[in-house]
Amino acid sequence: MTSTAAPPAPVVRRPAGSLRRGTARRGWLFVAPFLLVFALTFIAPIAYAVGLSLFREQAFFGGTTFVGLDNYALVLADAKFWDSFVRVLVFLAVQVPIMLLLALVAALAIDSARLHASGFFRIVIFLPYAVPAVVATLMWGFLYGDTFGLAADLNHLFGHQVLQPLSANWILTAVGNVNTWEFTGYNMLIFYSALKVIPGELFEAAAIDGAGAFRTILSIKLPALRGAVVIATIFSIIGSFQLFNEPNIMRTLAPNLISTHYTPNMYAYYLSFDGQQYDYSATVAIVMGVITAIIAYVVQLRGSRKGL
Repeated sequence: MTSTAAPPAPVVRRPAGSLRRGTARRGWLFVAPFLLVFALTFIAPIAYAVGLSLFREQAFFGGTTFVGLDNYALVLADAKFWDSFVRVLVFLAVQVPIMLLLALVAALAIDSARLHASGFFRIVIFLPYAVPAVVATLMWGFLYGDTFGLAADLNHLFGHQVLQPLSANWILTAVGNVNTWEFTGYNMLIFYSALKVIPGELFEAAAIDGAGAFRTILSIKLPALRGAVVIATIFSIIGSFQLFNEPNIMRTLAPNLISTHYTPNMYAYYLSFDGQQYDYSATVAIVMGVITAIIAYVVQLRGSRKGL
């Protein structure tokens, strides 16, 4: 008696399109939590601020009325806004290059084999970044005091007003010094991390060719740091246009020199919380955000082109 084997079950093949759709659904499920948080914490506040900027509160009748782009026209003609913008632009043009140069020198020194206890110096230089901006500004503010602190002691020692950080001519420099002290270590760490990933074969080839330390820096290290410099520059540009904590806290020490519109962020803050002009404050913030994004994009684009 012979038995016949059952024929194999037919293989059902799913269409390629349905497979791709199933994979896409699973992908969207994985990224859905991030997209939800991103929408709630980033997109929603921006959309709300844009909505506010299109309205204006009625002073006498109450309520708000739709004004379209009138608030933006007012900002572009606002002397206080441009005064604060020019001030942070000067701050950016002077403070950022000095800070990045100091960070670059520190990174090159720590990366070199000639510096003893490089780990200790790396921690010491980076440590100010761990200090909250409020604490750092208060600390430097006490050092700047004309009647107390280091500046007052030096003036008393020399019998003359040698140091006047809280004067009209030096107040922006004093704010820049605090900012440099805070963020030099942060940028140094960016540069140092970029230096550590340079292939060792390049240094070996340079040594065989007889290149000295200075030539190695010019031909190998600095070109390798180009991308890190662009990133640090963009971060510094954004930080400069967001300048708020240092001048706002130092305003208690020099109220006659630091006004409520000393920086664009301070202007938007005091418009909102002191003047109750939420619509106009949102407009100032949006205009500054657009300007910052454009300048940062231009810097990134130029840095990328140089890297080609």
